[in-house]
Amino acid sequence: MSKWITALLISLVSLPSIAGQFKTMKDIEVHYIAFNSTFLTPKIARSYDIKRNGYNAVINISVLDRASLGKPAVSAMISGQAKNLIGQTQKLTFREVKEGEAIYYLSELNISNEETFTFDIDIKAGNKGSGKLKFTQNSMSKND
Repeated sequence: MSKWITALLISLVSLPSIAGQFKTMKDIEVHYIAFNSTFLTPKIARSYDIKRNGYNAVINISVLDRASLGKPAVSAMISGQAKNLIGQTQKLTFREVKEGEAIYYLSELNISNEETFTFDIDIKAGNKGSGKLKFTQNSMSKND
């Protein structure tokens, strides 16, 4: 199962419009992506207990130790919120998923068609690094 989600996340990150979405904070590299849950197969969504429909987005964050050979994944404390253009705020609750040596942090977000969200996320990876991740993303609707 881990090969499927890893392949999906790699393919999503490699899309030209969203390639290179990461931020460096001291010795960590924080990779992030937000996408509609319908990009997941029903089987993968079930296995990660993700609600799969056109009105649910998934935020995926991974934290890598850029000071170590091979940039291994590191554990972090991640929290944050998403705000749409009219000021409605949703708290993001991240859960850690470990698959072999990979560590992902997943959160879900209720969305409507053609919404734009500003994400404000706190990353704390101890002595390795910490900071704020802030990004804006246009609609994650299933029609994108």
